[in-house]
Amino acid sequence: MNPIIDLSGKRGLVVGIANEHSIATGCARLFRAAGAELAVTYLNDKAKPFVAPVAEALESSIVLPCDVTVAGQLEAVFEQIAKDWGQLDFVLHSIAFAPADALHAKLIDCPAEGFALAMAVSCHSFIRMAKLALPLMTNGGSLMTVSFYGAERAVDHYNVMGPVKAALESSVRYLAADLAARRIHVHAISAGAVKTRAASGIEHFDALLDDVRAHTPAQHLVTIEEIGRIAAVLASDAGMTLTGSTIYADAGFHITA
Repeated sequence: MNPIIDLSGKRGLVVGIANEHSIATGCARLFRAAGAELAVTYLNDKAKPFVAPVAEALESSIVLPCDVTVAGQLEAVFEQIAKDWGQLDFVLHSIAFAPADALHAKLIDCPAEGFALAMAVSCHSFIRMAKLALPLMTNGGSLMTVSFYGAERAVDHYNVMGPVKAALESSVRYLAADLAARRIHVHAISAGAVKTRAASGIEHFDALLDDVRAHTPAQHLVTIEEIGRIAAVLASDAGMTLTGSTIYADAGFHITA
């Protein structure tokens, strides 16, 4: 680990691990390798067996359920962190969801209920986490969320998630302005296409992966660990001069026409 990425003595919350292949897992591994102590969450009892081995490998002392659509679960996570640690240095938000009828429909046909749920889970939950983290970040901190290029360009089959991720990136800018005086910096990591459980819900995702690979300068798809290196920098003191930006961890895909 490069000495500039030093998270020794820092404590972070990682929300969004579904299994060992999740982007959140890649980030968590790099946080841990840099010396951070981690709290992690799992969606529900069905997901727990897939998350538990990851949490064990990370030596996480706090492992809790967190479905942001269930009243009180997100708040319970932060209450446990406050009780056990009394502080928090960084948060990684890596969750997104849209109902199938919304995700698979063209935007013009997206039902209002599905749009609202996608926005609540994928965007507003990050704002909720920021508010809950604020009392615990007494010495400043880092808030990070995961986005995708579909936030700024129309990507085939990304549908409702495009506007939702655009709202998420805009929220990063406004949160960065709101929290600057508290020395809390806020980032969106625009990750390259990665074959994860969540991404598998997008129609024709394999074709999207092929297209991304073909339009990436070195024809290289990023790995979850490569994305994690970027997240580790943003969580460290080295990232304190950056805030409010969308940071591309996509091997240059966004620069091509």
